Amino acid sequence: MDLPIINQSSQVRNGISLSAHAAQKVLELLEQRGTQGHGLRVGVRGGGCSGNSYFMEFCEAEAPGDEVYESHGVKLVIDTKSMTLLSGTEIDFVEGLMGSGFKFNNPNVRHSCSCGESFSA
Repeated sequence: MDLPIINQSSQVRNGISLSAHAAQKVLELLEQRGTQGHGLRVGVRGGGCSGNSYFMEFCEAEAPGDEVYESHGVKLVIDTKSMTLLSGTEIDFVEGLMGSGFKFNNPNVRHSCSCGESFSA
């Protein structure tokens, strides 16, 4: 299942992390699905009008070459290629009148499209 994502911004140094609110939401989703203990795979795919888009999905295990981080009790799994674009990123969960979703605060973003669905670094 793809999770709702809201794009962009900046912070964090190396690696990748979740805000406490984002981690709480991920843990709730894992529990709802009965998949506690699974990791959250975070990555970047080519596509969108600015060239790259984020994705997140639950995973049972890492693949060879994945980098693994822990943030507020959530295991984050990132492939090496995506890590070059995600290094220093903090993922938050935001709620508002226009909806809710995960927001990537990525210091590597140089440009994002007006729809907020893709970025370039």
